[in-house]
Amino acid sequence: MQKYRDDERVKTYVDDINSMHKVVLETKNEASLLKMAENLKQNNIPYYLWTEQPENIPTCLATVPVVRSDLGDALKKCSLMR
Repeated sequence: MQKYRDDERVKTYVDDINSMHKVVLETKNEASLLKMAENLKQNNIPYYLWTEQPENIPTCLATVPVVRSDLGDALKKCSLMR
């Protein structure tokens, strides 16, 4: 969130700390993680892709706070991590 701290969605999210809601989704592999990143980019949803170093392996991504309806199909193939 620090990267997008000036985004209005981030400001609104952190203003109400007691109502912060997070969802953790999982994907099957690196290829599907990269596909999700591309989908987010196409839908103009800011995100950050973590890449482990020195291996240079993408491992995780995070979006700015966004309501589900704004995601469209960007994360459609993900499942709730349990």
